[in-house]
Amino acid sequence: MKKFTFLISFIVILIILVVGIGFLLSPQDALEPSDAIVVISGGETQSRVAEGVDLYKNNWAPILIMSGAARDTEGVANAVAMQRLAVDLGVASEDVLIEEESVNTFENAEKTKDIIIENKYSKIILVTSPYHQRRASLVFHKALKDLPIKIINHSATDSAWRKNGWWLNAWARQLTFEELQKVVYTWLVPLS
Repeated sequence: MKKFTFLISFIVILIILVVGIGFLLSPQDALEPSDAIVVISGGETQSRVAEGVDLYKNNWAPILIMSGAARDTEGVANAVAMQRLAVDLGVASEDVLIEEESVNTFENAEKTKDIIIENKYSKIILVTSPYHQRRASLVFHKALKDLPIKIINHSATDSAWRKNGWWLNAWARQLTFEELQKVVYTWLVPLS
């Protein structure tokens, strides 16, 4: 009987841990009216932009900040492409600010910080993919730690990754474990 109870307990704990990983990676905060919506480029950038535009159109913030450089240094920066997409989706061009130099999440936060300081923003909504939300939030909190700013986490929808089903396909499992490693690294390493 003790072995059976142990086995059931082990299975329950394992299920809680597996499901919990998805919720750990994808924190979601209650939306509040904010100064700006920060959309960072990366996986499924169009979905991220569409979510930012939806938040803008629903009056959660009057400004969109698009952040990200081009992977191909000779091409248009991701932020510029994101700005064009937002305008095509009905956002006034003067309501879209761009940061087009960052090549990773740390730089997204550091370079967006300048825009936040310049405009004296005190509350932002941070939009990225759900599996990337925890790490992006950690990085932005580190970069903005000296500022009186509130960061609200709000993910775009991802076509394949789900926080309560990430273990169902090989690609999502690999992405989840890679992102977990990056989260641990982000917790341990100071932003410089």
